[in-house]
Amino acid sequence: MKKNFVSNSRESIRMFKNPLFEALSKVPYYVPLIVYVPVIGYFFWTSVSANGLLMFLLHLVMGLFVWTLTEYVLHRFVFHFYPSSNWGKRIHFIFHGVHHDYPNDAQRLVMPPSASIPLATAFYFLFRWLLPLHMLDGFFAGFILGYLFYDITHYMLHHAQFKNGVWKKIKHHHMLHHYDDSTRGYGVTSALWDRIFGSDFLKK
Repeated sequence: MKKNFVSNSRESIRMFKNPLFEALSKVPYYVPLIVYVPVIGYFFWTSVSANGLLMFLLHLVMGLFVWTLTEYVLHRFVFHFYPSSNWGKRIHFIFHGVHHDYPNDAQRLVMPPSASIPLATAFYFLFRWLLPLHMLDGFFAGFILGYLFYDITHYMLHHAQFKNGVWKKIKHHHMLHHYDDSTRGYGVTSALWDRIFGSDFLKK
């Protein structure tokens, strides 16, 4: 199954009458790097200082792995939950529907800090409740690194052309989600969980 997908970064829509809310709904792709690279660096340093490099790397990989499942679950069951009420439909459009209607809007391809920071904070306290304290910093560094990789990858999939076969495959998988069947292909950085949970694209 091969298709050509054309990217047009000028496709956009105004979502809010309030200029502040409208501005907060748009963000350049590099903003998550500015926000989260220092966060990852801090938790990297505290984990290595407390546990040593090898244990840090183990906790980091665990956090990365849990992120891949979180990415899939959020995309499939939260972003693609379709409410029946008018206000629910409005919220869905703001959080994800707009991306499917205007998939190449260059300033709505990474999550705004106004949404990602509260989510990251909530996940931090969830992991603090669930995990032994000695694991927390390295695990959270891996989890946020996974999120950051996802956000930047998502932007690149819509606006970069790839020669590398692996990246071309990842891009093709995501473009099929947008232009062929939005009920499949929920993994953005990997098709792993789509294969495990049976939501990968059917071979024709």
